[in-house]
Amino acid sequence: MARIEQLRRTRKYSARRIATELAAEGITISTRTVGRHLLHLGLNRRRFIDPTGDSNRAPRRIIARWPGHMVHLDVKKTGQIPDGGGWRVHGKGSNQDRQVARTKTRGQRARYTYLHSAVDGYSRLAYTEALPDEKARTAIGFVHRARAFFARHGITHIHRIVTDNGSCYRANTFATVLRGARHQRINPYTPRHNGKVERYNRILAEEFLYAHAWTSETHRTTALAIWNIHYN
Repeated sequence: MARIEQLRRTRKYSARRIATELAAEGITISTRTVGRHLLHLGLNRRRFIDPTGDSNRAPRRIIARWPGHMVHLDVKKTGQIPDGGGWRVHGKGSNQDRQVARTKTRGQRARYTYLHSAVDGYSRLAYTEALPDEKARTAIGFVHRARAFFARHGITHIHRIVTDNGSCYRANTFATVLRGARHQRINPYTPRHNGKVERYNRILAEEFLYAHAWTSETHRTTALAIWNIHYN
């Protein structure tokens, strides 16, 4: 542990680099174990090394240069609204809430709606659809319709498609929608690398999903198309 602390404090190495250096010295240790030791030492964040609290890293902005240069994709999962409205409208423990609970069978899973979104990184033009799942074939169909939407607004060619590492985007069949575009998957557990669509998801939640009292899933899905026009 002393050697790990020394490499971290003096050279500011990452956990992976420390594990590599120790392996060269004949000490076999996994990257995850090094990470646990750094957490125990209180050195797991780079800003903890510097007395002033600096992160020692210069932030780099992800900038799209022209319309269609970077199109960001993401899926937001939200619970389905039962007919008559959910507990957000009637309150938990209300007659409507208990009635909905009685209609559920034992062991039945909660039902969700998946909001697939595409955001152009340059113009912030956005397109969203409410779909029943996040499977590869669903994402492929959505991208085809998103391309047609962008084309109607003058974005006829997409140069790069940025996604997270969801299973629908990692599927081999997803390559069929690229049409010459580069598919860039962000680093795992770093949603900030896809920040434009993540910020759009936040706006979607604040200004649409939780800003109105929906009486059914059909009510919300129909209103989504109108809100999408209003947002753009």
